Amino acid sequence: MVCKRILLAVFTLGLTVSCNRGIESTSADRPRLSPKVAMRDVIFPSAALGREMPYRVITPLNIPSGTKVPVVYLLHGGGGSFRDWSNYSDVARFAERGLILVMPEADESYYTNSAEHPQDRYEDYILNDLIKDVEARFPASPSRANRAIVGISMGGFGAVKLALHHPEMFAFAGGLSSAIDVPSRPFSMHRWGQYRHHRSIFGPWGSATRRDNDPFVLVRSMDPVKAPYFYLTCGEQEGLLPSNHSFASLLEQRQFRFEFHVVPGGHNWQQWNARLDDTFSSLLDHRGTR
Repeated sequence: MVCKRILLAVFTLGLTVSCNRGIESTSADRPRLSPKVAMRDVIFPSAALGREMPYRVITPLNIPSGTKVPVVYLLHGGGGSFRDWSNYSDVARFAERGLILVMPEADESYYTNSAEHPQDRYEDYILNDLIKDVEARFPASPSRANRAIVGISMGGFGAVKLALHHPEMFAFAGGLSSAIDVPSRPFSMHRWGQYRHHRSIFGPWGSATRRDNDPFVLVRSMDPVKAPYFYLTCGEQEGLLPSNHSFASLLEQRQFRFEFHVVPGGHNWQQWNARLDDTFSSLLDHRGTR
């Protein structure tokens, strides 16, 4: 009886926390904007997911008629949402430089077509549905030379993986604190829930679906000449640093065009926000180059 009461209390507390998180995420939507940009939230039907999905767009305030503008897709991390980039960073100021910033919702998908849930085709959703919708609604350039993708943590993995899968789509890919090793992480009883979630996305250990979504495997089999330019960072206090070091070493061995920076700080928005000037400087220098 005591055990049942404890379980009920834990369940009630968990439900309360979940509800509170939902309330907080709604009430805390305070985008950091400037008078020189415009923001718009869009909800559109995704054929790949079979449901409606939201995304946020920040554009220069005045775009001359007939002008096509370069686009940067900004991918959120695990536990985040499409509002994160605008709420927790100063990224909006880069729209003032003549860029369209697109922030899609991706849940906890790792931007990957799920191995166990056929209805969760998140890679197809980003590459097919989202980009098509953005280019239909906004004056977004449809050319590879004017399309970049950048992400943090889970989104960093997504940016790198999507760029490796579809090098014809992006001229630049940025990964800040990328969870680059997720498909190759070994089983751990201490992280059973995480392992089960990753298995549902990437498939069983040693499976073709896991290999097909592993950036380390993709880099070994890809022609570096066809790849976009990679910009990678990781905080010196992060547990992800060794795997990011290993990935950068592999890029160097395979002669990919890239840069990798070990920077001060941990796995948080304070660190990522501090990297934006350098990230966008590299982006503007390398988009459209081979």
